[in-house]
Parts: sequence; structure tokens; C-alpha cells
Amino acid sequence: MLKSYGWSDSLQQSFHPYAAQGLTPGRVVVQQRGLYRLATPLGELAAELSGRFVHDAAAGGHPVAGDFVACAARPGEGAATIHHLLPRTSAFTRRAAGGGGAQVVAANVDVAFLVAALNGDLNLRRLERYLALTYESGAEPAVVLTKADLCDDVAAARAEAEAIAWGVPVLAVSALTGEGLEDLAGRLPAGRTAVLLGSSGAGKSTLVNALAGAARMTTREIREHDARGRHTTTHRELVLLPSGGLLLDTPGMRELGLWDADAGLAATFADIEALAERCRFSDCRHEREPGCAVQAAVADGDLDEGRLASFRKLQRELAYMDRKDDPRAQVANRKVWISRTKALRVHLKTREIDG
Repeated sequence: MLKSYGWSDSLQQSFHPYAAQGLTPGRVVVQQRGLYRLATPLGELAAELSGRFVHDAAAGGHPVAGDFVACAARPGEGAATIHHLLPRTSAFTRRAAGGGGAQVVAANVDVAFLVAALNGDLNLRRLERYLALTYESGAEPAVVLTKADLCDDVAAARAEAEAIAWGVPVLAVSALTGEGLEDLAGRLPAGRTAVLLGSSGAGKSTLVNALAGAARMTTREIREHDARGRHTTTHRELVLLPSGGLLLDTPGMRELGLWDADAGLAATFADIEALAERCRFSDCRHEREPGCAVQAAVADGDLDEGRLASFRKLQRELAYMDRKDDPRAQVANRKVWISRTKALRVHLKTREIDG
């Protein structure tokens, strides 16, 4: 059973020390409020964490859907206790809602389907945020535009997404008509794991049901007055598809704060990073500095001003989190602003004298 859920020879090698302890391998297929369901060689087992695991686990170190674990299995009870977490090949980490620490929402994922609906949910700035998260995780991104049957100009919407998702596949699908589903299913062969990320009402659960060929996830109609949906998925579940691929649905996220995502941000905005290399000053902030290649691209119409604003916003967000977590960074930032304030005062005083 565990091979169907992605168990491999490399994972077996990693598991050898735990096998010597008499533990059993498993993969988290359902995660809900500290309770887990594992796929194991002994069948599916309900599981909880051992007390030592809870005590010793670092931030983001608790199992999530997609994780492989070592557990003490009690098949006669249909239960298990999780003692160890196996190394992850990828991890989707965001800042916890409310400004808390790191929160891992999915692990060991090969591809992320970034889902947006074509009936009012296509937000390019949000999509850039999801792309940064995906690149940082180590998974491959693919943009999935759902509810294509409700869009008058699918080609234009796809072009908008392609303009910010450099080299990333952009698929338009409809669970109602079946448009694009074959192409999407073809990206999930046996043993490959995908996660669905998107806001409420984007059609993630409907997509799971369409690919699974059965009503695996509860769905609700969207509100007609604003094209928004309610949260229908309240837990994270890894679904085994008829193709042998695995699909992880996640609840719609109201907040998606980036966490330690500098590399992901650079990959998402590779066009701006390339322009920045041509700026006159290496520390150019792309505002009013002379010789700024980024601002020149905006002026020439080669770079969308909204995309630049999004880049700056996400940069500020990451910088704020760095300062918040690192007192030395706070001190350095305070010195920078003191220096800038003094320079501004000197400039204004010089202007008054000249005037």
C-alpha cells in the first residue's frame, strides 16, 4: 500500500535506522488539528504524535500532509504513534496567520498547481506570491485557471498569467465541461505528488473530484453576488488518483505570508532581477536613482508598474520579517533610517541657503 503513496528505494534507505528500532514507515494522508491518518504497509492507521516528538520538534517540524514518518504501529487497534519525521524533499512554508512563526502546509510535493478561477478570482499579485512560495519550496509550479466555462475570453486570461509566470505551464480547465482535464491529469503520472494551492472558491475541491472520478471532497456553490466561495476543505488530504498520481487538497488560505523566501522571490521576478543588474548603482532601490534600468523599463512600457510595486511589497515583507526575528537587523535598519534622515535634513537646509 505504501508504494502507491510514493514510497521509494531512497526513502527505504533513509528508514533503515528506524526499521532497526522496530518502527513502521507511513505517509500522512490526512492531517486535521493534530490528528493524522497514515498509509502504511499494514493498512491505514489513525495516528498521534508521541510526547517526546511534541516536546523536541522544532518550529515547522510537526508532520503535515505528504510527510513520511516512522511510527509504532498497533494494527489490531487501527492506530499508531508517530516518533520520527523522515527528511523532506520539498516543504511549503508560510508565515502563520496572525504574524506568527513558520507554518509548513505541505511536504514532499513534486508539483504545485496554483489555482485561480476565471470568474473573478484571477489576481496576478496573489499569483506572484504563490509562485514565490512554490519556487522556495523546491517543487515545480503550474498555473491552473479553473471555471473556464464561465470566462468570455480564456485566451486573454491565460496570456495575463503567462506574462508573470515566466516559463511556467498555464492551463485553463473546466470541471463542468471537462476542458483541459486530460492535460492536467497527464501531469500526474503514478508516484508523482501534486498540491493544490488557491483561495476559497477557486474550485480546488471540485478539481480533486473531477480528477479522482468520485466525490472525494465536499464542495459548495459560490456566492453569486461577488463570485467568492466559502471554505469547503477544512483539512489537508492526500488523494490517490486512478492514474496512480497523488493530489493534496488544502484549505483556502486567507493569509499567505512569505517566510524565508528570498530565492523564491528572485525566481518569480527574474525579469526585474535581470534589469537590476544593469542599474548604475549596485544598491539601487529602483525609485528615483539616476541610471535605474528598472525605472527605465517602466517608462518604456517594457515592465508593468503594478508588477514592480508587487516586487517591492514582497521585498519589504521579507525584510520586515528578518528585522522582527533578528535584533541585529533591527539595529542596522534603524541606523540606515537615521542616516537617511540626517541626509535629508542637510539637503533641505542646503536648499534653504541656496534659495
